[in-house]
Amino acid sequence: MNRLPALPACCSPLDDRWLLPDILPDTFLLSTCFDPLLLASDDFRSSAIEPPASIQRSVPKRQAEFLAGRICARAALHRLDGQPCVPAIGEDRAPVWPAHVSGSITHSTGRAAAIVARKEHWQGLGMDLENLLDPERAERLAGEILTPPELLRLATTSQDDRALLVTLTFSVKESLFKALYPIVGKRFYFEHAEVLEWTQDGQVRLRLLTDLSEQWRHGSELQAQFGVKDSQLLSLVGIRA
Repeated sequence: MNRLPALPACCSPLDDRWLLPDILPDTFLLSTCFDPLLLASDDFRSSAIEPPASIQRSVPKRQAEFLAGRICARAALHRLDGQPCVPAIGEDRAPVWPAHVSGSITHSTGRAAAIVARKEHWQGLGMDLENLLDPERAERLAGEILTPPELLRLATTSQDDRALLVTLTFSVKESLFKALYPIVGKRFYFEHAEVLEWTQDGQVRLRLLTDLSEQWRHGSELQAQFGVKDSQLLSLVGIRA
């Protein structure tokens, strides 16, 4: 098995602890904490990761989160099949995984993660990490993120949970897109999915509100899960093969 390059100083040791309520079998999930202030000029070279032109032109924060995400993805793929592959960026800006792999990369302030599996086990994986919205911003964004029925349910939610619910709705819809887009090849948006219910222990039920393919039609329901740690919310949608 090929050895991986040493981690740059801007990234913490990789963490393989499961960050969500339910472990998905046959998957590998790795995360790291990163500090853009510790990013060195040769970290991409020493990490054997080639930054695309858009990343080379970007600010240190964007460079550090890209590097951290790709380091997690490469290590997860290495655990999956022993190959140190770094997913490229496709024309649609999504990661390009090996043909037999489904996967997802995510990052937010100071943290990045990736999850991978063979398509024979999971045909789609979508993961999203978000900073918890503060109550004022959550109220401002609710109308852009939530459907009318979701807004009605938000109105009956306790004040303490309203910002969490808006953050959760945003995140699980991002995860849903990441899981389904590689399968259906069709873009869809916040208004095309709806959170039907969620529980404090991290379970979410979603419904599509548009036709995406013969298999994935209006009314299709999916399960998601989420966890909150250090004021960040991580959500995951897994679609079995």
